[in-house]
Amino acid sequence: MIPPELEAKILRLYHVEKWKVGTIADQLGVHDDVVARVVASDGVPRARPSRPCRIDPYLPFILDTLRRYPRLPASRLYDMCRERGYRGSPDHFRHLIALHRPRPPAEAYQRLRTLPGEQAQVDWAHFGRVQIGRAVRSLVAFVIVLSYSRQTFLRFFYGQSTENFLRGHEAAFAAWQGVTRVILYDNLKSAVLERRGDAIRFNPLLIEFAKHYRFEPRPVAVARGNEKARAERTIGFARTSFWPARQWRDLDDLNAQAEQWCTGRAAERPWPEDRTKTVAEVFAEEKPRLLPLPDNPFPTEERREVKVQKTPYLRFDGNDYSVPHTMVRRTLEVRATLERVRVLFEGKVVAEHPRSFDRGRQIEDPSHVEALRLAKRESREHRALDRLTKSAPSSQRLFVKLAERGENIGRTTQLMLSLLDEYGGMRLEQAIREALAADVLHYDGLRQILERHRCAEGRPPSIPVDLPDDPRVRDLAVSPHRLGVYDELLRSDDEQDDDHQDDDEEEPDAVPV
Repeated sequence: MIPPELEAKILRLYHVEKWKVGTIADQLGVHDDVVARVVASDGVPRARPSRPCRIDPYLPFILDTLRRYPRLPASRLYDMCRERGYRGSPDHFRHLIALHRPRPPAEAYQRLRTLPGEQAQVDWAHFGRVQIGRAVRSLVAFVIVLSYSRQTFLRFFYGQSTENFLRGHEAAFAAWQGVTRVILYDNLKSAVLERRGDAIRFNPLLIEFAKHYRFEPRPVAVARGNEKARAERTIGFARTSFWPARQWRDLDDLNAQAEQWCTGRAAERPWPEDRTKTVAEVFAEEKPRLLPLPDNPFPTEERREVKVQKTPYLRFDGNDYSVPHTMVRRTLEVRATLERVRVLFEGKVVAEHPRSFDRGRQIEDPSHVEALRLAKRESREHRALDRLTKSAPSSQRLFVKLAERGENIGRTTQLMLSLLDEYGGMRLEQAIREALAADVLHYDGLRQILERHRCAEGRPPSIPVDLPDDPRVRDLAVSPHRLGVYDELLRSDDEQDDDHQDDDEEEPDAVPV
């Protein structure tokens, strides 16, 4: 837009002084297109240049073509004129076509007026991206304005999910203590899923929300932003008045500042219909006309069904939240607010965590980790007892005796496993039987019996084997074989050697002299 004084000067120099477009542009410091647009929009035909122009013979053809095809590109017209003999440059041709192209008549808009408490307008506004830990999230603002008083509500969220859309409504209704009868929406996905002319498929959650609060959701016509102009202007006002140079710690702090701006600077501005009043004063008159709120709020939690894999964690919104280890391989329901994440199984809460908007984080409940550790420990103890029972069956009677005396079964199990690895199952079984007969029910007594047997058999001290820390190896029960088999193999080898020796001694007698 140029000032009216400059527009009047351009028209005077062109029509009165007969200056050319280029001369006016050079002298007034504006672009040639600006001067040409002012001259064309004035409605007075341009004075023909003093010298002839190459396009003059083709103007009747061009004007007739543009009358029938007003949106035909200048490049296509240029090719058509070239085929008919035109030899001018394409850039100059395009400039001339812009001057002669017919323009549609300007559309007049009716000023929309609404009754108090009748209508509100809603829209989303993007405010860039923010870094939260390792995550980059979109920062968007939910904007709703009362069409009559222009009272504004602004609430920021990370993302345009339907749940955030409903949370913005609910927060605005709570701040205003009422609801309008109609709310206008642009054709955004949070409100309208699909539209074919007058056939509209609303978001089912929005329909349930509107039914709960008793208002009518009404989408504006396609490409008719003027029907929702008050929301558009409010977004522009927020971008220029609230957002520039704004410093904030987190989303809660930003929303607190936005709420203060809505009740302060935005509410103190003059009311457009009567500038002697403020928006806050008109809102005070409109507030009694709003519909009352229902007794209970609408549930705006995010609900997702998530299957837990083999580790006791479920993935939600890019982060892993711990669950009890008994919930692995199950499908659980997640219900999340902006502050908390609850996990339910068959309608009962099994886990609850603070929500994180970071990505790749692992949020754990210490009780879940401790319960898993104890379960693993008990599982290892059961496996160790099974191994002892297979290798030394009398160990069961020993543990019964120890339990009756109140001994530490877990510690004794670990010590007996070390004896099993060092001396073998057969010798440990013999030692346990001897210990039970002698009522020597402790580790030192068992080791002493095993050492006495070793010395009596003349065996060297055993060398402990450093087994890998792998339960598949440590829990492996090896049944000892009878050693007499090896003696029989040795005797069989000796007999074969004697037979070969006899054959060697008889061989010279078999050779003729």
